[in-house]
Amino acid sequence: MSDTSGTKKSSKRAASRSSRLSLVIAVSASALLSVAGPAHATPTKDPLPADIPDYQAALDAVKSTEVRNTVCNFLRTPVPTDSADGPVQTIPETAEPCQGLPAFTIKDPVALNEITPEFVAGTAKPLPTDAIKLTQLVSSLSATVNGRNATVMLAPTQGGGWHLAAVRDGDHDATYASKATLGTLVFTEPQIRGWYQLKLTTVEPLNDQARQGLGGQASVSLSDYQKLVKARYADKLPGSEYDTTGYSSGYSLQRTQDDTPSTTLLLAGGCGTALALAGGAALLHRRRRPSTR
Repeated sequence: MSDTSGTKKSSKRAASRSSRLSLVIAVSASALLSVAGPAHATPTKDPLPADIPDYQAALDAVKSTEVRNTVCNFLRTPVPTDSADGPVQTIPETAEPCQGLPAFTIKDPVALNEITPEFVAGTAKPLPTDAIKLTQLVSSLSATVNGRNATVMLAPTQGGGWHLAAVRDGDHDATYASKATLGTLVFTEPQIRGWYQLKLTTVEPLNDQARQGLGGQASVSLSDYQKLVKARYADKLPGSEYDTTGYSSGYSLQRTQDDTPSTTLLLAGGCGTALALAGGAALLHRRRRPSTR
């Protein structure tokens, strides 16, 4: 009887030790993962974002000499401070645009998402796939250059790929767009320059403009947010009376899928200064058209 009892106790002790050992292994593995991250998370082995089509083309674009030279030209050109009626100035061409500038790199591009016209009109359901659309990619610089930062904006090229659409002063767009995490979306309401984070079907503001857009609320459902933007813009969509009578260019996405690259540069001054690709001569000026966004 005593032998049987002793055997049972020994078995229980062995099982207990095995259980504790398994727990220690599990905790240790968890700690290692939290410190080291996933095994594939090395810079050279990161998978390309599945939600961004032709992402390798976008990477190639921002790492290209042409885009870097464009950014250097932008950083070399003083931001215009004259009035809207000021004289037009040409952007000087330099054989080595980046020569003499502090070292910098252009970060990997991230998605810039916007609300869709169908969502604004109320014809699309309040679902993330119908409410939010990828319109551009944005990249910021790794460091400030002479006290300035810049955002590189890529637009989709017809037939696939991405091309340089503009270089904008500051890095706000890229900073907010980078706040997206696994399971969340970040998007903008460009008319008020509001930035939001979408968690499942809950919309939360990321900046003051977005908080004002939600009427000071900390969060709203995607359905309630649709009601807000519908009230703000549904009567101002392209083709509406507001649009056709000349008050506005109507509501539209930032860029269309048919954008094509060009080789000339245009620098627009004022708030939101941008060096954009445009036809004709390379000019430095301030835009006079009223803001519609």
